[in-house]
Amino acid sequence: MTSASFVMVHVGQDTDRQRNLQHGIETRSWGFPISKPDLEAARPDFAVLATGRAPRMQLPDWLAGTVTLYLFQVVQDFYWGKAPHWPDEEAEGRVMYPYRMGIEPLAVLEEVPLGPSGPLTEQASDAIRRSGTDRGIGKVVEMDPQPLLDLAGIEADWAARREVPLNRTPGFTAEHVDSDKAPKRRRRGQGFLSDPKKRKAIEKHAEAMAIAEYEADGWKVEVLGKPYDLHCTRSGEERRVEVKGTTGAPTSVALTINEVLHARDPKHTVDLYVVSDIIVDAQTYETSGGEVRHLLDWEPAEEDLRPRQYEYRLPQEG
Repeated sequence: MTSASFVMVHVGQDTDRQRNLQHGIETRSWGFPISKPDLEAARPDFAVLATGRAPRMQLPDWLAGTVTLYLFQVVQDFYWGKAPHWPDEEAEGRVMYPYRMGIEPLAVLEEVPLGPSGPLTEQASDAIRRSGTDRGIGKVVEMDPQPLLDLAGIEADWAARREVPLNRTPGFTAEHVDSDKAPKRRRRGQGFLSDPKKRKAIEKHAEAMAIAEYEADGWKVEVLGKPYDLHCTRSGEERRVEVKGTTGAPTSVALTINEVLHARDPKHTVDLYVVSDIIVDAQTYETSGGEVRHLLDWEPAEEDLRPRQYEYRLPQEG
């Protein structure tokens, strides 16, 4: 079987939508104002967010143009989010896009033909157009992903394995959103936040949930912070816990090289505790809610890691 399920989404070029696109890339999340039967029935493998062309035209005219495609793997199926997450949601203090999915950036493709010379089927190209005339609500299509993967230079045989190793993908960041209307962001990570107080509140909330769960299971918990977050002991057993928190989807988390090496060290037993969809009051920084992903005996696989920076050794002089 070579086909895969795609959610095709048109993203407008106005300031708010481009800013939301940046935030969605940074925080690995995307959402819609409502659900529809085809979305509710879908278990998508990929998502394509397309921008750069106005959709209100007849199909033949649409197929004659090009767009920029942001290709994602869907890591978290659709769920109902409770936390304001995108910039316009936080500005208004309410959830505007509750029907959400978790997405992992694979590649960005520029000036992709929408017609038969491009990697999309006509049905997929038209789904982008229809999404643009329906408030950006995604449209589900089935198609072979291999032409998109090949165009992106991703080494993955979908027909044979039906998976895409993350470490073979180029990925992309919000800086790839080429728009004068969308201000550039300075950093990325799970639930990017420019407000350090809010970021700290989210970290503390996730940590408190982890502590409560381990203590309820009879563990004695010591908060360390570094070189790992929690040190747990019980009847001669020891567990070391890395804790991550986000207001977005449980898709991926930022790890330091030391965190990866520590998790792979056979001398230690390490768990990963991730809390997503954390609600934060914008005025008081009070937190609530959250959904837990708890990975016991965690050892990050190479194919699930993508390096974000390199250590460069300067050549010796003389």
